[in-house]
Amino acid sequence: MEAWQKPETIIVHEHWWNAHARHADIVFPASTFMERDDVIASGRDSFIGWSSSLASPPEGIVSDHEILRRIASRLGVETAFTEGLTEQQWLERLYGQACTDAAARGINIPDIETFRDTGIVEVEAQTPERALLADYRNDPDKFPLRTPSARIQLASQTIAGFGYDDCPGHPAWFEPKEWLGSPVADTFPLHLLSCQPHDKLHSQWDHAKPSRRTKTEGRQPVRMHPEDAKKRSLNDGDTVKITSPRGACLSVVSVTDAVMEGVVQLATGAWFDPSDVTNPGSLELNGNPNVLTPDHGTSRLAQGPSPNSCLVEITRFEGTVPQVRAYRPADLVADPRKTTGKSEVK
Repeated sequence: MEAWQKPETIIVHEHWWNAHARHADIVFPASTFMERDDVIASGRDSFIGWSSSLASPPEGIVSDHEILRRIASRLGVETAFTEGLTEQQWLERLYGQACTDAAARGINIPDIETFRDTGIVEVEAQTPERALLADYRNDPDKFPLRTPSARIQLASQTIAGFGYDDCPGHPAWFEPKEWLGSPVADTFPLHLLSCQPHDKLHSQWDHAKPSRRTKTEGRQPVRMHPEDAKKRSLNDGDTVKITSPRGACLSVVSVTDAVMEGVVQLATGAWFDPSDVTNPGSLELNGNPNVLTPDHGTSRLAQGPSPNSCLVEITRFEGTVPQVRAYRPADLVADPRKTTGKSEVK
């Protein structure tokens, strides 16, 4: 929230009234993938899919491409952005490039009309599965590795030469600042794991029924071992406050022996819902673990994420439990600058 105060203006194009849109200055509402055609693919897959629109978007809602085209037009660079192609023509061009690339590899895939009708083009994997480092293992001289020694290395003089106190030139364990054996555990005695959710993709579709069905009173649950719940006089379904050295959020207890004693689990993805949008660090209402977890790299060299080195304490929330507001629709008010009765978001 502090970082978002630095830009003069934040503009987003969004499908849903989520935290991303709520914290922006200007929101361009965009059509969803169910309201536009698209080509879907991944570099690791053996297929390409055609995603057909199921319905027209609401009046005044356009696609991401059209939003950017209109912005480019106002900036005087529309031709540079579109290259003279419509959105449909871009899809045809991209698929045509895929056909050309496939043909160069001796693979024939159908024309775009057939592709649209069938919805998917799948080819057999061109590279058979092989054992890890098979060529190197069979002939290490002919197939050397891209390391200084051309061999598997358990140590690196180059990395050792950096002189990093948190990353030597060989594998080593360093005591995290937060784990159950650290002094921090005296105040925050529970190890928090913030796993990926099973009911949505990251935070996408948190407002949809599959995700909402897993919540209690509209709030993300935290799983806790029965012994840990007993020590805190907590019962299944109690609203609790989870606190870490960085912040606090509300959640609802789910008592289960699926987690170890001393460990609690709060899935990621609940839409960020601060109790006071003017106060960075205010109590988060929806069980979003981002307000609890550390945000630093695993070392000066690696810079991997480190959210699971996180200690928390959980206590019963006292007083009137605030309502979750993250899923409320936007409030629309009449725009006084217009006489057509159109509304804008406030």
